[in-house]
Amino acid sequence: MPTLYALKPAFQDRLRPLVGKLAAMGVTANGVTILAAVLSVAAGAAIAVLPEWRAPLFLIPVALFLRMALNAIDGMLAREHGQASILGMYLNEICDVISDLAMILPFAALPQFGGWGVVAFAIVAALTEFAGVLGIAAGIGRNYAGPFGKSDRALALGVVAVLAAAGLWPAAIAPFVFPAMATLSLLTAINRIRAGLTAKVG
Repeated sequence: MPTLYALKPAFQDRLRPLVGKLAAMGVTANGVTILAAVLSVAAGAAIAVLPEWRAPLFLIPVALFLRMALNAIDGMLAREHGQASILGMYLNEICDVISDLAMILPFAALPQFGGWGVVAFAIVAALTEFAGVLGIAAGIGRNYAGPFGKSDRALALGVVAVLAAAGLWPAAIAPFVFPAMATLSLLTAINRIRAGLTAKVG
């Protein structure tokens, strides 16, 4: 299924000159990975600590874009500048899940969305990434199948944050936003599992 992940090569092309400069400066892929996680946790903490303020919600789309850029940069440093490592693989996957949880769960503090839907989305998002990693064990490599992969979740969460900050979510719709994203994430996890099962059967 189509996913925003397909746009990643074009995004990487734009970042490649910067990545070359960072590599020459001694910046490491693992350091960038950790920085992306710290940034995500900081943005989520701002919402959790100040749930009655709308302004911190505007940090979410900014943090999500920076995280996406940093994720692309760490991957390019690893692959194109000889920094790939087993530790880097673990950091990449674990920090991605930490970043997702850090920026999703604070929305449970906003009464218009309802805590159970936010928690469900956070859990299923983590399971989706776990299903993607298990593609390696299934022999098909890391699976990024859609329809609601990491990049798609980031875009959706950014839109949710901006609309919430602007007070534009209708009260009748807001409680269904996170359950809908949880459902799309579940479908994504199922697609990734089916891909692995098909490969094993084949």
